[in-house]
Amino acid sequence: MEVAPQMIENIKLEDGTNAVEDDDFVDPWTVSSKSNAGVDYDKLIKRFGSSHIDGDLIERLEKVAGKPVHPLIRRGIFFSHRDLHTLLNMVEAGKKFYLYTGRGPSSESMHLGHLVPFIVTKWLQETFDVPLVIQLTDDEKTLWKDLTVEQSMRMARENAKDIIAIGFDVNKTFIFANLDYMGRCSAFYQNIIRIQKCVTFNQVKGIFGFGDSDVIGKIGFPAAQAAPAFSTTFPFIFGNDKLPVLIPCAIDQDPYFRMTRDVSPRLGFPKPALIHSSFFPALQGAKTKMSASEDNSAIFLTDTPKQIKTKINKHAFSGGRPTLEEHRELGGNTDTDVSFQLLRFFLYDDDELERIRVAYSTGELLSGEIKKIAIETLQPIVADHQTKRKEVTDEILDQFMTLRPLNYQIGSSQKKK
Repeated sequence: MEVAPQMIENIKLEDGTNAVEDDDFVDPWTVSSKSNAGVDYDKLIKRFGSSHIDGDLIERLEKVAGKPVHPLIRRGIFFSHRDLHTLLNMVEAGKKFYLYTGRGPSSESMHLGHLVPFIVTKWLQETFDVPLVIQLTDDEKTLWKDLTVEQSMRMARENAKDIIAIGFDVNKTFIFANLDYMGRCSAFYQNIIRIQKCVTFNQVKGIFGFGDSDVIGKIGFPAAQAAPAFSTTFPFIFGNDKLPVLIPCAIDQDPYFRMTRDVSPRLGFPKPALIHSSFFPALQGAKTKMSASEDNSAIFLTDTPKQIKTKINKHAFSGGRPTLEEHRELGGNTDTDVSFQLLRFFLYDDDELERIRVAYSTGELLSGEIKKIAIETLQPIVADHQTKRKEVTDEILDQFMTLRPLNYQIGSSQKKK
């Protein structure tokens, strides 16, 4: 969505500076940077007030998990957190938590960038054997985009099938769309009202930059994204237990959960812990992220091998030099080359990735050659997803979206399906 100028002017960052004074602009709806290398994440951490996922934290996470972290964490793609140490303390003390993440359905198909938080969420669910709730904010997309309620609800179901195809366990995962779930579970709306009573209009204006011309639905919506961070929003899963939650998400969603963390103690809940991912770059370069609204900015999960090849060859921003001679002499820039960035996200062989980085940086590997590697890496990933997506029937989707207990243990009580 395009953010009105008055909205941008209103948005204050964590350190008190104005958003338009910075080279980067990040909010839940818009991401932009003046740099070809993309958002300066060190500055963003400072301004949002989160913390680095550093080597010590990764080492501790591996110790608690009992295995190596996912490559997306190890490579710094998940780079920031809030209270992950506190959550790990709880895990070490034998306490359980649950996972919460989501998707705003704005197109019939998701793109590769949308997979990133879900891939790490799946790793976390399998590693810690915890329940997961996945929110589809079809109400948000109706309010922010030129979509009817019916269109948004249809897109939510289609996107849910893409999410299920990632391989989540139906016995430990509940997927819900706001426009549907609100009418089926009164606890959801009750928690929304509790949250809304704790947040003033001035606060949401300051956090989200809402202006006088914004529809009133936008002003109230943040409470709907906050509510799943409270376990009592799902009484059929957690009963009245007030459990800690870990939220994997892209860092542009952090403003919602800064608000949530402020509200949580007032409602008697632990503050949610978060881990933040960086942005999956648009094909045209890291100045913005892939967009479901712009076909040529993204590799969609419905793209054919030919479409993937054409998009990368034609649109992927190159970090190569203007001439062959200069490239051989000076090498390419992997910080700005989109094909290399795609490999950082989806080529999990560390040795091979490093070989490609060195070869491209020294000029041994040309831009056309690194594009070819990216194409050959992504084509089978998308094709495999499409095969699994075809297996997700409406009946399977309904299983994930049915209000039901999940198979997991909370403390000494075991809840069975």
